[in-house]
Amino acid sequence: MRLTVLILEDEPPVREALQRDLAPFAATVRVEVAEDVPDAWQVVEEVDHDGDLLALVLADHRLPGASGVDFLVQLHDDPRTVDSAKVLVTGQADQRDTIRAVNEAALDHYIAKPWDAEELRAVVREQLTDVVIARRLDPLPHLRALDAARALPLLRDRGDS
Repeated sequence: MRLTVLILEDEPPVREALQRDLAPFAATVRVEVAEDVPDAWQVVEEVDHDGDLLALVLADHRLPGASGVDFLVQLHDDPRTVDSAKVLVTGQADQRDTIRAVNEAALDHYIAKPWDAEELRAVVREQLTDVVIARRLDPLPHLRALDAARALPLLRDRGDS
Protein backbone atom coordinates (compact mmCIF):
# COMPACT_ATOMS: atom_id res chain seq x y z
CA MET A 1 0.00 0.00 0.00
CA ARG A 2 1.30 3.42 -0.97
CA LEU A 3 0.30 6.72 0.53
CA THR A 4 -1.23 8.94 -2.15
CA VAL A 5 -1.25 12.71 -2.49
CA LEU A 6 -3.92 14.11 -4.80
CA ILE A 7 -3.39 17.55 -6.34
CA LEU A 8 -6.72 19.06 -7.43
CA GLU A 9 -5.92 22.13 -9.54
CA ASP A 10 -7.47 23.26 -12.83
CA GLU A 11 -4.67 25.55 -14.06
CA PRO A 12 -1.94 23.47 -15.78
CA PRO A 13 1.01 25.75 -14.84
CA VAL A 14 -0.05 25.75 -11.17
CA ARG A 15 -0.67 21.99 -11.20
CA GLU A 16 2.76 21.42 -12.75
CA ALA A 17 4.42 23.71 -10.17
CA LEU A 18 2.80 21.76 -7.32
CA GLN A 19 3.96 18.47 -8.86
CA ARG A 20 7.48 19.86 -9.31
CA ASP A 21 7.59 21.06 -5.70
CA LEU A 22 6.44 17.62 -4.50
CA ALA A 23 8.92 15.71 -6.69
CA PRO A 24 11.11 14.82 -3.66
CA PHE A 25 8.21 12.71 -2.35
CA ALA A 26 7.57 10.84 -5.60
CA ALA A 27 9.96 7.95 -4.87
CA THR A 28 8.00 7.08 -1.73
CA VAL A 29 4.53 8.50 -2.22
CA ARG A 30 2.10 8.21 -5.12
CA VAL A 31 1.35 11.70 -6.45
CA GLU A 32 -1.79 12.02 -8.61
CA VAL A 33 -3.34 15.05 -10.28
CA ALA A 34 -6.87 16.06 -11.20
CA GLU A 35 -8.16 19.16 -12.97
CA ASP A 36 -11.75 19.12 -11.69
CA VAL A 37 -13.95 17.32 -9.17
CA PRO A 38 -15.15 14.49 -11.49
CA ASP A 39 -11.52 13.84 -12.44
CA ALA A 40 -10.59 13.84 -8.72
CA TRP A 41 -13.29 11.24 -7.94
CA GLN A 42 -11.88 9.07 -10.74
CA VAL A 43 -8.46 9.28 -9.04
CA VAL A 44 -10.07 8.35 -5.69
CA GLU A 45 -11.61 5.26 -7.37
CA GLU A 46 -8.26 4.26 -8.93
CA VAL A 47 -6.38 4.70 -5.66
CA ASP A 48 -8.98 2.64 -3.80
CA HIS A 49 -8.99 -0.04 -6.53
CA ASP A 50 -5.19 -0.29 -6.38
CA GLY A 51 -5.28 -0.83 -2.61
CA ASP A 52 -3.46 2.43 -1.93
CA LEU A 53 -4.48 5.06 0.62
CA LEU A 54 -5.57 8.58 -0.26
CA ALA A 55 -3.58 10.21 2.52
CA LEU A 56 -3.64 13.86 1.47
CA VAL A 57 -5.56 16.15 -0.86
CA LEU A 58 -4.18 19.53 -1.93
CA ALA A 59 -7.19 21.31 -3.42
CA ASP A 60 -7.65 24.63 -5.10
CA HIS A 61 -10.92 26.35 -4.26
CA ARG A 62 -11.93 27.84 -7.61
CA LEU A 63 -12.53 25.04 -10.10
CA PRO A 64 -14.84 24.59 -13.08
CA GLY A 65 -18.14 23.17 -11.78
CA ALA A 66 -17.97 22.11 -8.14
CA SER A 67 -15.46 23.93 -5.92
CA GLY A 68 -12.49 22.47 -4.10
CA VAL A 69 -14.30 23.06 -0.80
CA ASP A 70 -17.30 21.08 -2.14
CA PHE A 71 -14.92 18.21 -2.95
CA LEU A 72 -13.28 18.33 0.48
CA VAL A 73 -16.70 18.21 2.16
CA GLN A 74 -17.66 15.22 -0.01
CA LEU A 75 -14.39 13.49 0.93
CA HIS A 76 -15.17 14.02 4.60
CA ASP A 77 -18.54 12.31 4.08
CA ASP A 78 -17.06 9.28 2.25
CA PRO A 79 -15.94 6.39 4.50
CA ARG A 80 -12.98 5.65 2.17
CA THR A 81 -11.58 9.16 2.50
CA VAL A 82 -12.91 10.57 5.77
CA ASP A 83 -9.45 10.25 7.36
CA SER A 84 -7.57 11.83 4.46
CA ALA A 85 -5.73 15.02 5.33
CA LYS A 86 -7.21 18.03 3.55
CA VAL A 87 -5.28 21.15 2.56
CA LEU A 88 -6.74 24.11 0.70
CA VAL A 89 -4.14 25.67 -1.63
CA THR A 90 -5.72 28.83 -2.97
CA GLY A 91 -5.56 32.54 -3.26
CA GLN A 92 -9.27 33.00 -3.85
CA ALA A 93 -11.28 31.41 -1.04
CA ASP A 94 -13.27 33.95 0.91
CA GLN A 95 -13.74 33.72 4.66
CA ARG A 96 -17.10 31.93 4.35
CA ASP A 97 -15.58 29.25 2.07
CA THR A 98 -12.66 28.76 4.43
CA ILE A 99 -14.93 28.46 7.46
CA ARG A 100 -17.05 25.90 5.60
CA ALA A 101 -13.91 23.90 4.76
CA VAL A 102 -12.85 23.93 8.43
CA ASN A 103 -16.29 23.08 9.83
CA GLU A 104 -17.65 20.67 7.22
CA ALA A 105 -14.52 19.09 5.73
CA ALA A 106 -12.25 19.07 8.80
CA LEU A 107 -9.69 21.13 6.89
CA ASP A 108 -6.19 20.40 8.17
CA HIS A 109 -4.29 23.31 6.69
CA TYR A 110 -4.58 26.35 4.42
CA ILE A 111 -1.80 27.42 2.06
CA ALA A 112 -2.12 30.74 0.26
CA LYS A 113 -1.00 31.16 -3.33
CA PRO A 114 1.70 31.87 -4.21
CA TRP A 115 3.20 29.34 -1.83
CA ASP A 116 6.75 28.79 -0.66
CA ALA A 117 8.04 25.40 -1.90
CA GLU A 118 9.79 24.57 1.39
CA GLU A 119 6.66 25.44 3.38
CA LEU A 120 4.55 23.29 1.04
CA ARG A 121 6.88 20.31 1.51
CA ALA A 122 6.90 20.81 5.28
CA VAL A 123 3.09 20.85 5.37
CA VAL A 124 2.89 17.73 3.18
CA ARG A 125 5.43 15.92 5.41
CA GLU A 126 3.50 16.95 8.55
CA GLN A 127 0.13 15.89 7.14
CA LEU A 128 1.41 12.53 5.86
CA THR A 129 2.97 11.87 9.26
CA ASP A 130 -0.32 12.76 10.98
CA VAL A 131 -2.18 10.26 8.76
CA VAL A 132 0.33 7.47 9.42
CA ILE A 133 0.19 8.09 13.18
CA ALA A 134 -3.61 8.41 13.32
CA ARG A 135 -4.12 5.22 11.29
CA ARG A 136 -1.28 3.44 13.13
CA LEU A 137 0.31 2.42 9.83
CA ASP A 138 3.75 0.90 9.59
CA PRO A 139 5.86 4.02 8.96
CA LEU A 140 8.84 2.16 7.49
CA PRO A 141 7.71 2.02 3.82
CA HIS A 142 6.89 5.73 3.92
CA LEU A 143 9.68 6.99 6.18
CA ARG A 144 11.44 9.15 3.56
CA ALA A 145 8.23 11.20 3.20
CA LEU A 146 7.52 11.49 6.93
CA ASP A 147 8.78 13.42 9.91
CA ALA A 148 11.00 10.60 11.16
CA ALA A 149 11.20 11.91 14.73
CA ARG A 150 7.42 11.68 15.03
CA ALA A 151 7.01 8.44 13.06
CA LEU A 152 9.77 6.30 14.57
CA PRO A 153 7.99 5.75 17.92
CA LEU A 154 5.41 3.76 15.93
CA LEU A 155 8.17 1.27 15.07
CA ARG A 156 9.08 0.92 18.74
CA ASP A 157 5.41 0.49 19.66
CA ARG A 158 5.11 -2.27 17.04
CA GLY A 159 8.08 -4.05 18.56
CA ASP A 160 6.44 -3.97 22.01
CA SER A 161 3.23 -5.59 20.76
